[in-house]
Amino acid sequence: MDVEQLRAFLAVADELHFGRAAERLHVAQPPLSRTIKQLERHLGSILFDRNTRSVKLTASGQALIEPARAVLDALRSAENAVKLADGGDTGLVRIAFAGVSTHRLVARLARVVRSQHPGIELELSSQNFAQPAMKRLVGGGTDVALGRWDVIPAEVESRVVMPDKLVVALADTHALAGSRRVTIERLAGENFISLPLHDGSVLPDRLRRLAHAHGFVANVVQIAPDTQTALALVGAEVGCHLTLASVARNVTDPHVVFVPLDDPTADVDMRAAWRRDDTNPALRVVLREVVLLDEAL
Repeated sequence: MDVEQLRAFLAVADELHFGRAAERLHVAQPPLSRTIKQLERHLGSILFDRNTRSVKLTASGQALIEPARAVLDALRSAENAVKLADGGDTGLVRIAFAGVSTHRLVARLARVVRSQHPGIELELSSQNFAQPAMKRLVGGGTDVALGRWDVIPAEVESRVVMPDKLVVALADTHALAGSRRVTIERLAGENFISLPLHDGSVLPDRLRRLAHAHGFVANVVQIAPDTQTALALVGAEVGCHLTLASVARNVTDPHVVFVPLDDPTADVDMRAAWRRDDTNPALRVVLREVVLLDEAL
């Protein structure tokens, strides 16, 4: 039994007339009759009672109608699934995002994909820092990484999806808390709370380089495991913390204020990164939505 035999059978079953069924299928009547006979031989059962005046379904023919329709429906469903996948309308895209600053973008992206591309499934994975997200991307453990990196591996392509600026988090009781901007020199005598210094850690590296460029070594009094902890320590007046304007937009702590750093050369932009050899069509759809969201943010 093949698909064309089932199509021929259903056409005759619908029309109960070989001539009209042949016209519907755009074939001559003799080949259609041969196709039905081949199907009957394969099944070992007569499907139609036919004579020169009428064609009627037998009990066997009646029993075949629903299974035949189910087979053709399944075939159309399979063809549509492939077309949708080729067009990027269905599929899985895994996203690893790093830090509080990415939360707003990720939340809006998930909502847009869910509403505009319901056939695409997003698998979201939060990372404390950007470097582990990049390692997951390079190793094939995720399809997109959102974060900040000074060095991008050769096998990875990236683009800026959210321009960002450095700010200093201060306790609301700090003498500089009311400043419109602050220079790194004004912070030379301050205690700092830093994120862990590891390979590819952007903010601790920026703090070290900025301090060195202005003739001092930052006095780091405590290492916080993540941004939330660092800001809690700022609110407790333990020290100040170099962070990002996008972090400030995601934090509502009345005891912490954020003052822009007066050094535009030190800004750190958020990037979306993906493997150059990734051919997943759904990935391209998601990346287009990321770009559109960036323009709207």
